[in-house]
Amino acid sequence: FSTARIEEVIGEFVQLKKSGSNLKGLSPFNNEKTPSFMVSPSKQIFKDFSSGKGGSVVTFLMELEQMTYPETLRWLAKKYNIEVPEERPQTAEEIEAGNHREAVYLISDVANKWFQEQLHQTDEGRAVGLSYFKERGFSDETISKFQLGYSPEKSDAFAQYALESKYNEKALEDSGISMNGDRGWYDRFRGRVMFPIHSISGRVLGFGGRILKNNVKAAKYLNSPENLIYHKSKVLYGLYQAKQEIVKKDEAFLVEGYTDVMSFHQNGIHNVVSSSGTSLTEGQIIMLKRYSSNITLLYDGDAAGIRASFRGLDMMLEAGINVRVVTFPDGEDPDSFAQKHSTEELEKFLTAERKDFISYKTSALLEEVGNDPLKRAEMVRDVVSSISKVPDAIGQEVFIKEAAKILDID
Repeated sequence: FSTARIEEVIGEFVQLKKSGSNLKGLSPFNNEKTPSFMVSPSKQIFKDFSSGKGGSVVTFLMELEQMTYPETLRWLAKKYNIEVPEERPQTAEEIEAGNHREAVYLISDVANKWFQEQLHQTDEGRAVGLSYFKERGFSDETISKFQLGYSPEKSDAFAQYALESKYNEKALEDSGISMNGDRGWYDRFRGRVMFPIHSISGRVLGFGGRILKNNVKAAKYLNSPENLIYHKSKVLYGLYQAKQEIVKKDEAFLVEGYTDVMSFHQNGIHNVVSSSGTSLTEGQIIMLKRYSSNITLLYDGDAAGIRASFRGLDMMLEAGINVRVVTFPDGEDPDSFAQKHSTEELEKFLTAERKDFISYKTSALLEEVGNDPLKRAEMVRDVVSSISKVPDAIGQEVFIKEAAKILDID
């Protein structure tokens, strides 16, 4: 594997900048403000001074993505188009004897391929799933890029396939894709279109599934449960597809839903990720900061969306991120707006509507409080609390002046 250049591989996971004969970036293993992660292209090694980890490109992937040695070699082979002999499928006994975590990865990958086959190669999949994606305006290229799929209505369709194919039962249950209850096996995502959630190296960690029937009481969106490989607080949907563009543009757009990400990609804007409908977490912010410290949040213009953004804004400020906000016109969200406008129009809108966090938060709160002096005092405290989270004094001073101007106070 002498073909694999350490700076190319690590550059997919960390934003690296020249530092003498080496390259430097923020540690992908620890949360740090000053870069201490070094890569030596001449020696083909890395050293992370904050965590003490170091070694070759293989060590890096094994540590960061928790891959086994054979998995790492397969990943590098795929990246550099190196032919590796196809392995026969593992038997249940081999999986049982090997790494259970790998067995959960394996069944997740198998499910992802199976869901895609169901979408494209079955009458039900084409009539229900594919027609839904087409109605939403998604092209074949986008459907393929995001590996979208379909889980049939039949209650145990995937479980039956997995068990007949002799995949490990415990891994199947632990993945949360299928469950074994009093009445036997049943699939979690039956009757849903499927959105696979990838790790930053492209491994399938879990799924989001959207139900298409209107008259059922089930949740519209359902996610994989937390398990050995899927920790939703540390995952961003679309980061696998977006990471190189984020580094290139030195900016990331953060949206709420899966289809927001897909519509932006289809429109030509690729540096976009989603928190998958969950509240933004510190882990997600740290992960995104590895690629860029410039993040723009894109929100629906409704009051709930605006309120939801405040907590995320404060967390980003504490992490030393340059955060901006764009809100869409009433009745629009990033998905619908991107579908209706050209790339040029979308880019112009994002540039024109982008506000720094203080302008955004102060203006949003000002609308709420009106002329009530008590509410206004409370609002000033709220804004000052946010400004206090900015790590550097100069930044704080600039924002205080900005807020005072908007609020018309000295």
